[in-house]
Amino acid sequence: MADPKGFLTTGREVAETRPVGERVKDWNEVYVPGSLLPIISKQAGRCMDCGIPFCHNGCPLGNLIPEWNDYAYREDWSAASERLHATNNFPEFTGRLCPAPCESACVLGINQPAVTIKNVEVSIIDKAWGNGDVTPQPPERLSGKTVAVIGSGPAGLAAAQQLTRAGHTVAVYERADRIGGLLRYGIPEFKMEKAHINRRIEQMRAEGTKFRTETEIGRDIDAAKLRRRYDAVVIAAGATISRDLPVPGRELNGVHFAMEYLPLANKVQEGDLTVSPITAEGKHVVVIGGGDTGADCVGTAHRQGALSVTQLEIMPRPGEDRNANQPWPTFPMLYKVTSAHEEGGERVYSVSTTHFEGDEDGNVQALHLVEVEFKDGKPAQKPGTERSIPAQLVTLAMGFTGTDQANGLVQQFGLELDERGNVARDADYATNVDGVFVAGDAGRGQSLIVWAIAEGRSAARGVDRYLTGASALPAPIRPTDRALTV
Repeated sequence: MADPKGFLTTGREVAETRPVGERVKDWNEVYVPGSLLPIISKQAGRCMDCGIPFCHNGCPLGNLIPEWNDYAYREDWSAASERLHATNNFPEFTGRLCPAPCESACVLGINQPAVTIKNVEVSIIDKAWGNGDVTPQPPERLSGKTVAVIGSGPAGLAAAQQLTRAGHTVAVYERADRIGGLLRYGIPEFKMEKAHINRRIEQMRAEGTKFRTETEIGRDIDAAKLRRRYDAVVIAAGATISRDLPVPGRELNGVHFAMEYLPLANKVQEGDLTVSPITAEGKHVVVIGGGDTGADCVGTAHRQGALSVTQLEIMPRPGEDRNANQPWPTFPMLYKVTSAHEEGGERVYSVSTTHFEGDEDGNVQALHLVEVEFKDGKPAQKPGTERSIPAQLVTLAMGFTGTDQANGLVQQFGLELDERGNVARDADYATNVDGVFVAGDAGRGQSLIVWAIAEGRSAARGVDRYLTGASALPAPIRPTDRALTV
């Protein structure tokens, strides 16, 4: 336990953000550098020795939260880092990007503001990097077995690091020009600066992991040939097929998937482009979709100089407190104000797009919408509520429907899919093809970064056992496990 009276004497404080007028002029992370360290030890001390730490249930990684809270309270940063890395390969990613289901399950959160678990996590790992506590961990001996990992998002990287440390020779194949998957090109710089990815990649290189960029399995290399080249294969290609909006005017110029828009903004920050070919500068921007990807589009549009930003969501606005049908410790649907929303724009709930309107040159100029109400779980239009709003750039951020099949990977391997269009797997994350495993969104469907890392770690155990007959690697979740929701 940390401070026996911590939660009684210390209120919740979170990381300080930079002023809106300052941060929208750059792409740096929104938080004031170093603002957590003066307060984080006391915040960690709010962890309350609750007997049964339900934060473990909220976190699929099974993070040892009370333990590293205690070390952070005592400012034993090296021990805190060791406990943090015992269950999580990349806490600097989750500490910045995860929506923190652990905090929703915090016992203190029953009747007080929960412990700032996410802020403690990111403080520990940033301190660990600064102190030199994060070092390569190469294997003591090599197994002589080879593994190919397809995809370099959080699931692929976690699987690759675990298998490399187990002594296997691992090569990660990524179709983009840089390693990181959606961490690299789907997450804006203001949410996570890419230097955090780069130094992890260098750690993994030093451990022995090989990386092959600009290589798409299915197009550049036949999947069946890849299988013959390696002793095992892990598919961690994600669920990259964006959900479309098939309404009149969808074909107009200026209507784009979020994953067409966001990567280009990131490429500008990488120095590959001077200006994004799809920019919000001087335009009325409409973002369709109320989730995290939609918020990323909102923040990006602000920094590109949009005239206005409007975010549309078909669902009703959530409440600011738990609904009775979403009791602790489940992950509740709450009204969230992200850093992007703090920067401006309008959020409109309970509306559906009917069609887009264009000019004589085929460019989108307006979006027509109608209010909806839900009847028997389905949205029904409310007559007389139709209206239009200006829109010169529209981004579709409505989620993802499954892994890419157009590149031939699924067909060339001969993979079976489940009823939701994901790659089917058994309890060891093995597909129907001998020696081929699947981890992350490609097998689970669209999910959170913390679930992706947990899947990568668990699939690594299945691969290790397949290659050697036994495994000491941890497997925090089963393929059938689901988030703690109602």
